[in-house]
Amino acid sequence: MDARASQLAEMRTLIAAHARPDMQTSIDGLLLSEEAASATPDYSLTEPLVVVMAQGGKRLLLGDDVYEYRAGQCLVVTADLPVTGHFIGDEPSLGMALVLRPAVVAGLVLQAPAVRWARGAAAQPAMSTVDADTDLLDAVIRLLRLLEKPSDAPILAPLIEREIIWRLLTGPQGETVRQIGLADSNLSYVSRAIGWIRDNYAEPMRIEELAQVAGMSPSTFHRHFRAVTAMSPLQFQKRIRLQEARSMLVTAPGDIAGIGHRVGYDSPSQFTREYRRLFGAPPGQDAMRIRA
Repeated sequence: MDARASQLAEMRTLIAAHARPDMQTSIDGLLLSEEAASATPDYSLTEPLVVVMAQGGKRLLLGDDVYEYRAGQCLVVTADLPVTGHFIGDEPSLGMALVLRPAVVAGLVLQAPAVRWARGAAAQPAMSTVDADTDLLDAVIRLLRLLEKPSDAPILAPLIEREIIWRLLTGPQGETVRQIGLADSNLSYVSRAIGWIRDNYAEPMRIEELAQVAGMSPSTFHRHFRAVTAMSPLQFQKRIRLQEARSMLVTAPGDIAGIGHRVGYDSPSQFTREYRRLFGAPPGQDAMRIRA
């Protein structure tokens, strides 16, 4: 067994031993997942993070773009995004995720190899996948081992977190990750607008006002927003509204019209039509299916 295969084998053992249904661990920002393959998609809101898969794989849809990553590969997400995905493979998928904190990234950006960046440069997509090299896997394994040494974790976990981010900054995804830590990057400006939409998704939205939040002209904002999220601002808002409605329907399946109104739909028929287009079933039927 070569070094990389041995690393993935240890990752599988550690993740299987410590994964919980809620994905949380005793180390802040470290998430573990163990999921069976399924043809049924799941809909979720991401946050900036790096995911390393130890077994199986996952296919994600962001707008019209498809991202697939399997054992030994890593996914980097640099913004809060509504995604559709499902796990793939013959075995349960085992993976770890580490939240990418802008403050930690910013503290390392200035020490990373210099990269020329211009404010007018095209925005980077908010998701990317590459093969994880042995140095990155080694750091991930040492972080996972701390789950079995809780007395060491408070001291060593932040150090290994910085190492993992350093490996990303100095690797093929460095330019993408770097944007998280730059206050004047296009990603930072677009992220302001993403945050506004997530906090105010039920409110009417005007592109001109959203561009002001981002500190860009409307045309520049629209171009960079689509480059980052693979969606227009209106498509992004609609996806957030519908995913929030789906969460509400799990606890109140009989209040379809009320929930549609709470997430920003004045027309119940429009809400039902767009909900069915995204989730494949009308709200009431989908809520019953989820609860079952």
